Amino acid sequence: MSSRIEQLIDELEEYIESCKPKFMSNSEIIVNKDEIDELLRELRMKTPDEIKRYQKIISNKEAILNDARAKAEALINETNIKTNELISEHEIMQQAYAQANEVVTMASKRAQDIVDKATMEANELRMQAARYTEEQLAGLESIVLSSIQAASGNYESLLASLNQYKEVIQSNRQALQPVDDLEDVSMDGMRDSDGIDII
Repeated sequence: MSSRIEQLIDELEEYIESCKPKFMSNSEIIVNKDEIDELLRELRMKTPDEIKRYQKIISNKEAILNDARAKAEALINETNIKTNELISEHEIMQQAYAQANEVVTMASKRAQDIVDKATMEANELRMQAARYTEEQLAGLESIVLSSIQAASGNYESLLASLNQYKEVIQSNRQALQPVDDLEDVSMDGMRDSDGIDII
């Protein structure tokens, strides 16, 4: 906001600009003495008040500066405190992140170790199971083969015994029948023999 002195000076300038120039002169003007006196009188009256106000401001300069310095220092201190708090929080967060990363790394390593161990154990169990199965199958194959060989031998022995019994039976039948019926017996024997599988 401009002071009253500045306003009066502006009014003086405007008044001078509005005055008519003196006849045949570029630098002289015709002024109204009463108007000029009034403006100058007010200017003289206001000047001491303005000077006093400026002197008061100057005298209070130190107080104003001290107050400004105190406010600035308080603001700086508050800023420093907040900065230190933020730095502390940041350091705490960094430590927390570091610890979290360490925990994640350890957990990942532990999990990988468990997976690797489980994989090795599974592979070992699979190999043992394959060996056991192979051994059992080999033993079963041996048993089946022995059984087949034994059954084959017993079957051949059984057939041989049955053939012997058949021959004995045929011989006994022939002995029991008359001589005339030998041809019929022979034919009956052939029919009987057709009903028995002989190998």
